[in-house]
Amino acid sequence: MATPTHSAFFYGTLMAPQVLHRVCHGSTSPSNPIYAAHRFKNSPAILHNYRRHRVRHADYPAILPVATTTTDPDSSKATVRGTYVTGLTATDLWRLDIFEGSEYRRERVRVRLLPQANLTGSGGGGEEGEEVDAETYVWIADPQDLDEREWDFSEFQREKMRFWVGSEGAGEYAEVDDAVASAEQRDGTGGRGANGHISMALAEEQGKDDA
Repeated sequence: MATPTHSAFFYGTLMAPQVLHRVCHGSTSPSNPIYAAHRFKNSPAILHNYRRHRVRHADYPAILPVATTTTDPDSSKATVRGTYVTGLTATDLWRLDIFEGSEYRRERVRVRLLPQANLTGSGGGGEEGEEVDAETYVWIADPQDLDEREWDFSEFQREKMRFWVGSEGAGEYAEVDDAVASAEQRDGTGGRGANGHISMALAEEQGKDDA
């Protein structure tokens, strides 16, 4: 029986594959056994009735829902472009929850798939495809910590990515790494028990072989 998987919508730093794999696998190296066991699939997608903001004094963004009102004609146009990712495991979500921290809450949303990978802007435009379920991280901390300006993924890749990958970015993942190490220390099986990350990865692979 295949291990159940989850889907998520990412709209910030996790749109970068290097960042996503570092959080979920502890490494961006394909030789990592957990990396090899996962088969993430990415698709461009758009989330309606939300707006993306820069977080003040930070490299990452946040989203907030926008209520559609007759007094604000732009409210119905509020959208966020991002990446729809499938193949996430429960362990991946656990790691992602730690990475996102207490400023965000994971919530279920509906997103529409897009035919072209335009992740840099908000607003409409372009043909939209199938609507699918996903989970995403919504800002629940003080809204005053958010800037009205849109967060720019291209700018992040160009100017900030180097601080999030490789040795320069190690500090960004310290909380995730510490939590994983602590969990493995408490687990006498070293991740090989029924719910261990190694067992889950192996079960997922076995499920693919049986399919």
